[in-house]
Amino acid sequence: MENKTFTPIIPELTQNATTVLERRYLRRDKTGKLLETPAEMFRRVAETIAAADKKFNKKADTHKMAEAFYAMMATLEFLPNSPTLMNAGRELGQLSACFVLPVGDSMEEIFDAVKYTALIHKSGGGTGFSFSRLRPANDVVLTTTGISSGPISFMRVFDIATETIKQGGTRRGANMGILRVDHPDIMDFIMCKADKKQLNNFNISVGLTEAFMQAVEKDENYDLINPRDKQVAGHLNARKVFNRIINQAWENGEPGIVFLDRLNRDNPTPEAGEIESTNPCGEQPLLPYESCNLGSINLSKMVKGGKIDWTRLKEIVHLAVHFLDNVVEVNKYPLPQIAQMTMANRKIGLGVMGWADMLIKLGIPYNTDEAIELAEKVMKFINDQGHIASQELAKKRGPFPNFKGSIYDKKGQPPLRNATVTTIAPTGTISIIANSSSGVEPLFAVSYVRQVMDNDILVEVHPYFESIAKDRGFYSPELMQRIAENGTLHDMEEIPEDIRNYFVTAHEISPEVHIKMQAAFQKYTDNAVSKTVNFKKEATVQDVARVYELAYKLDCKGVTIYRDGSRDQQVLTKGKKDEVNLHEEAEREKQITKRERPKILKGWTYQMQTGCGPLYVTINEDDKGLFELFTTMGKSGGCAASQSEAIGRMVSLAWRSGLQSRQVIKQLQGISCHSHSGFGENKILSCADAVAKAIQSHNEANGGKVQHHKIVFRKGACPDCGGIVEHEGGCAVCRMCGYSECA
Repeated sequence: MENKTFTPIIPELTQNATTVLERRYLRRDKTGKLLETPAEMFRRVAETIAAADKKFNKKADTHKMAEAFYAMMATLEFLPNSPTLMNAGRELGQLSACFVLPVGDSMEEIFDAVKYTALIHKSGGGTGFSFSRLRPANDVVLTTTGISSGPISFMRVFDIATETIKQGGTRRGANMGILRVDHPDIMDFIMCKADKKQLNNFNISVGLTEAFMQAVEKDENYDLINPRDKQVAGHLNARKVFNRIINQAWENGEPGIVFLDRLNRDNPTPEAGEIESTNPCGEQPLLPYESCNLGSINLSKMVKGGKIDWTRLKEIVHLAVHFLDNVVEVNKYPLPQIAQMTMANRKIGLGVMGWADMLIKLGIPYNTDEAIELAEKVMKFINDQGHIASQELAKKRGPFPNFKGSIYDKKGQPPLRNATVTTIAPTGTISIIANSSSGVEPLFAVSYVRQVMDNDILVEVHPYFESIAKDRGFYSPELMQRIAENGTLHDMEEIPEDIRNYFVTAHEISPEVHIKMQAAFQKYTDNAVSKTVNFKKEATVQDVARVYELAYKLDCKGVTIYRDGSRDQQVLTKGKKDEVNLHEEAEREKQITKRERPKILKGWTYQMQTGCGPLYVTINEDDKGLFELFTTMGKSGGCAASQSEAIGRMVSLAWRSGLQSRQVIKQLQGISCHSHSGFGENKILSCADAVAKAIQSHNEANGGKVQHHKIVFRKGACPDCGGIVEHEGGCAVCRMCGYSECA
């Protein structure tokens, strides 16, 4: 038998990309040892997805198709969503990014949805919900003669469930919560995240209707409808409600808005149900129990010799549609209802990343009419070719089962394999892997200041800018440092004006241009476009209002905004010369970076006699000094053993976070319980006291010269590394370590 091997394409990955893959994507054994390389990951995915061809043609050359799939991933021309990279060919096998679940107006339906949410989050997916079916707070409950608690109280139940369950053992889940603007509890919903400690596992959006927006324009009242009986339950002034949404979005970035009637206007299968919600990032409207299966073309790879390579783009579109249709086929869905609905409509979402990079390569500034016109041209091409590819698949595999009665079921129109083909998703971590700009967003910054261990500062510069700077002779390490400190090239006259225009960043682009760019891509996208309008800190409420109004006028399907610094967790976004002094900011918002545990540590064990029996205290060090502490309680168990274990865990966390041993000793020494041991200098007052004396003995044995890890303060919002966090489509992504709220 012929030994078939892949073409030897080795992925060219940056250090950041390699780090992200190693931390979040590559297979490991039970001890944490890596079992595959990035190339092997791409091969695993390619072979698994290509195998679906056999379901439709037993003679299909799956090796040839796998090779084609591998090539487009290994060259970073196309990447599927994160779950596909992580799980294809592995036991979990769940390849969808997100799902929408129905929430009915009964206790049984609500808690069924909670259960299904837990199963989805366990599999690594995100969830979207509409809470619009739930009767309002204080409404009548006929079965118990009581009153209802309302949708927001039940949102908290979902939030707590999400907080509890780690997705696939790696991350917590993400949710989208939507409430119709005509629900009686809408004002409470708009304000439900004003307390920034509440509902942190939810993005929220208000579902706006055409009737509501018309009432806003006319400054009229509109009806509130009780979902229990569909009767009018009151009236509100539309403009006042709209202004409340705007004010709250200005305050902390939420709620976003989605235009529900537009989602259903473009619902390809109206007979299968009404669209009530989207995925957590808002770009994928889905029917209840549908899933989104996404992938993105790297547009930066579609430029050759300063021109768009339309031939290669067409090839990648057709290959990617084939790939995503196969994903639908081989996916292991977490619920049978999801499998049924997804297979019935076979929705896929082919999108893009690297749009800003493509413009730079073409020499077109992002904030120009030329860029907006090109956006329409590029996306129309992708959408047209995507539909042609779906039609070709339908000839071989048949149309999607719900094709009859769909919007495509017209005389003379060829059937489609997929109910939707295109979606513009936030690309988050996959754009880090591809070393491209994210989605259709502009650059967030030209260069980043990254703080690493021992407070060292590392300057990372956009590779295209660095290359151009060297080619045109204005590169210097000092200049790169200054750019990192400023965050932008604006007003840096030593840099040629054309270069400053090409490398324009998100905060330099007017809100109107952000929306116009979103609308340009939306015009030729089946589903929706994930786009965040990033405002400067100084932006006004009126600025936000203009964006929301323009999004409606330009036929967008929703919009998300973020005003810099409006959330507590974001300390510093880029550079050093933001509005406040760096050191003052660090003191005000400092967070401590925890050291990672090495596989091998040196340690000492001390026997301490307590009133509960012998306590063995093990102290381990790494190359920087005290690292962790373990306790073992002789034959005694119960409370003494569990309390000692708890003390050990907290001491370990303190040391790994930079606290000095004397601070730990001070807190534990002298704590007394009812059972003492020993006399005089050897007297042990409690287990806590014993731990303190063991640490003290350890210090003395080392001549009092125990080294300690230097405290490293985070300079940004990333909870993993303290790096810069970019806000995109309701999601926060760190391009330093790959942390993402959504992937």
